[in-house]
Amino acid sequence: VELTADSIIEDLIQEKINQTFDLLNGPLMRATLFRRNEDSYLALVFHHSISDGWSAGLFLKELNEFYQGNSIADLTIQYSDYALWQQNWLKTPEYQKQLEFWKTQLSDAPPRLELATDFPRPAVQRYRGNQISAFVSAELANKINALSRQEGVTPFMTLLSAWQTLLWRYSGQEKMVVGTPIAGRNRTETENLIGFFVNTLALKGDLSGNPSFKELLKRAKEQALNCYANQDLPFEKLVEELNPERSLSYSPVFQVMFALQNSSVTEEKLGNLKIKRLKLPSKTAKFDLSLDVVEENEGLTLWIEYD
Repeated sequence: VELTADSIIEDLIQEKINQTFDLLNGPLMRATLFRRNEDSYLALVFHHSISDGWSAGLFLKELNEFYQGNSIADLTIQYSDYALWQQNWLKTPEYQKQLEFWKTQLSDAPPRLELATDFPRPAVQRYRGNQISAFVSAELANKINALSRQEGVTPFMTLLSAWQTLLWRYSGQEKMVVGTPIAGRNRTETENLIGFFVNTLALKGDLSGNPSFKELLKRAKEQALNCYANQDLPFEKLVEELNPERSLSYSPVFQVMFALQNSSVTEEKLGNLKIKRLKLPSKTAKFDLSLDVVEENEGLTLWIEYD
């Protein structure tokens, strides 16, 4: 295999990404600058406990301001304030109300989604995986948006319904649970704060009774809105309270993810420098199957990560 300059840079960056963090002593962020001729490659690696997708955009925005010699406004709160709010919220009646909602919501959910696989499921998850990508043209993306407006749903709900239909086709299961991330920034004070706020919602799909796609959209809308209204319960607390039968061979509650990434990094310049994001292939998989849909000007990019 011929090694090109780009592949060498990618390997060096991947090496930095794969280095483990010392959670006891830190730091939980590292930055490395690679230079080759007139190009520079900046590898920024954050442990997920201190950052999320929204935070990446904030970081680049602030980096741009500092690069140009500008100052940024002081924060009104720190992440420790948010952590204290959440700890206090866990002692309120609203916490119990949301907990009961999720218990009812998932009471008849299947423990796992049985997709057809090439090999037997290993006794212990290895988290080894790969990615493939696909592209949805702007024309088709516009049709998806038009259908969503027509049916009074969001593009997220339409794409989720399509994903559920595909999962039903290959599993034969009429009920399934799909995990989806939610930003978790429902207070204005957290909008400009870098940290880990994202939560995971377990959306239960119901394709019983051979529904039309429009009927499935209605079900997805009702499901999503109810879950959004109860989004504050941390997913780890839900797993703790549900106490499902645990297995080292698959993740609890759900094994398939879906995400619509519409909060992607938008900074395209750093002072007078142009920025281009580098998409590196992932060789890990946290779940059996994950679909990330990224909104672009030219359409939708689909990234499918699989075990």
